[in-house]
This record gives sequence, C-alpha cells and structure tokens, in this order.
Amino acid sequence: MAMRFSVLASGSTGNAMYVETPSQRILVDAGLTGKKMDELFKKIDRDPKQIDALLVTHEHSDHIKGVGIFARKHNLPIYANEKTWNVMEKQLGQLTTDQKFHFNQETVKQFGDLEIESFGVSHDAVDPMFYCFRHEGRKLVIATDMGYVSERIKKTIVGANAYVFESNHDLNMLRVGRYPWNVKRRILSDMGHVSNEDAALALHDVVGDTKSHVYLAHLSLDNNMKDLARMTVKQVLEQEGHQVGSSIHLHDTDPYSPTALSVV
Repeated sequence: MAMRFSVLASGSTGNAMYVETPSQRILVDAGLTGKKMDELFKKIDRDPKQIDALLVTHEHSDHIKGVGIFARKHNLPIYANEKTWNVMEKQLGQLTTDQKFHFNQETVKQFGDLEIESFGVSHDAVDPMFYCFRHEGRKLVIATDMGYVSERIKKTIVGANAYVFESNHDLNMLRVGRYPWNVKRRILSDMGHVSNEDAALALHDVVGDTKSHVYLAHLSLDNNMKDLARMTVKQVLEQEGHQVGSSIHLHDTDPYSPTALSVV
C-alpha cells in the first residue's frame, strides 16, 4: 500500500499539506481558517476527524492560522518543537494537555507505518523546521520557507521520490516590484525565501537517479507566476543535465485549491 499526499494550499495566504499511509493520516500546518481547511479536505474526499497528528513547521500566521480551531473541532494532537510552542501557544487558544506534543529539530518519530524526520531551516522564525516522510522505501520531502538550502539540509533530503519545494520568487520581479526595500531585503536574505533559480540549483544537488516528482510551492502572488517558476526551474535543471519530463516531473501548487492525492 502506498504513501499518498496532497498539497492542500501553498503560498503566503496559507499553507497546509496532507500525507497518508494505510495506517496514518498526517496534516502539516493549517495556515487557513478552520472553515477553509474543512473545505479543502472535502475536495480531496478525506475526513479531518481521522487525522492522527497535526505537525507544525513554524509560527508564522500563514502556517498556523487555523491550527487551534481546527485541532479543537476535530480533537487533533498537535506536534511542534519547544521554541515554536512557546511563541505560538497563546495564538492557538485553549487546548487540552493531551493535544500538545513536542517534536524537536533533527529527530525522527515513528507514527505507525510512517517514519518522519524533522530538519531545521534558515528562516526568520524562532525555530523553523520541515519534514521527510518515509514509508516502505519511499521518501517524500516538504521544504519551504528557507532563505537558502544548506549542505546539511541537502544531505537530509537527498534522493526523495517526491519534493514539495519552495520556489518563492523570480529575482527580477522582486527587484522591480512594489515591495518596500526592507521587505525585499528580508526575502533575499539567508532568513527569507528561495528564488526559482536557487530552488532549481538545490534540486539539481538532491534529486537522485530514480524518478522524482517536484511540486513547486510557496510561490509569491506578487513576485512570481506558475508558468515562470516552472519554466525557470526546468531551464536550469536541463542546463545541469537533467531530463525534465522524464527523470524529473514538475508540478504546480495553488494557494486556494489542493493538488490531487498522488502516490509518492
């Protein structure tokens, strides 16, 4: 039986991702309202009450906006590292003790037939981290909200069968766009977000010999476009010798609509 996933929503307006195996159903982040989260689950024909764990990556509102209300409504256990809990707990509202669990950086936890490894990233949050999922020899990586992709991260995420990978902005669109300089500087910094070009170069270093599916995620509504991100990543990967459409398949994500449930 396979591991499946759907990128429920991806972008600065809200992020959420769903992963399932025969015995486990996991939600990563709930950065939209509780009502919107319920609507997204209906679109993929899944029941939120069957979720086994809600994993939080970091405390920014586009990742935790609906965490509290969604967890209360469906009685979900929430996992986050200690520093993230310390800064986000007040924002989530009242939760019971049996809904609060720690999942710290650079650790591996077993959830039934699913192994999940956390890894730290460089971003302007208190202790941001993302996850690798492993099930029966298959590997899925979610890695967004990164200022850059370190060699340590590359070693952790290398050789995955599927990536949900940040491709936040086009450099030229960002530089000439309407954002004030301090915001542009933050996005371009090592604590900001990965550009289309840098995403492609990092992917070149980590994709293995097996077929990989790459979901370009967390695209800026102001400084990127789906076609542009896909075209740029494709061009860079092909320049590096990869066969896009054969060994690597690129996919879009959307801030408002989920991707189809796909086998890893």
